[in-house]
Amino acid sequence: MSIPRSNYDPRRVCLNPFPNFTLGKHRRTVGIYLAGGLFALANWTFIDAAVLSAHAHSPYGEPDVPPPVHVGFADWVPGICSLLGMLVINLIDKDRVRGEEGFGDARAVWRARLFLFIGFALMAGGLAGSVAVLILKYVLHHYTEQYTYYGYANVSQNVALMLSAIVLWISQSVNSEYEYNLSI
Repeated sequence: MSIPRSNYDPRRVCLNPFPNFTLGKHRRTVGIYLAGGLFALANWTFIDAAVLSAHAHSPYGEPDVPPPVHVGFADWVPGICSLLGMLVINLIDKDRVRGEEGFGDARAVWRARLFLFIGFALMAGGLAGSVAVLILKYVLHHYTEQYTYYGYANVSQNVALMLSAIVLWISQSVNSEYEYNLSI
């Protein structure tokens, strides 16, 4: 695939520029609240599973049989990785990743992009880890739906954290509604 010379910029890393959304006057505020809602929903679902696991009772009619599985440390690790990845991604200055705002040091742009990659790798690792925990700990042992919910809550937490990070990144990348265009 060749790029026409008129559109080619040797400083660009990606073929497609960052998205420029027009979602109305309060687009940035709506995006930030949506990301916060996704973040809260993500953590609520996993904490709900952890609380249910802590208060799980033996099956009815069998008082001597303990619950077969509980949420343990292995269940918490993927969510912690995704949370760290979300923090890393949203701590990066968006202009530095784009190479704008007069950042003359090319190494600074490269380091910002590497830092962004590490953040996305942490989030992808968290999602992959939650799927692995779901399959290895809950699905392969053929537990009832009551217990497999713990694994599904873990996966949904990581998916919602990824979506929250993406929505927050995009909403912080759009122009603010408080920008003024002053010209003399």
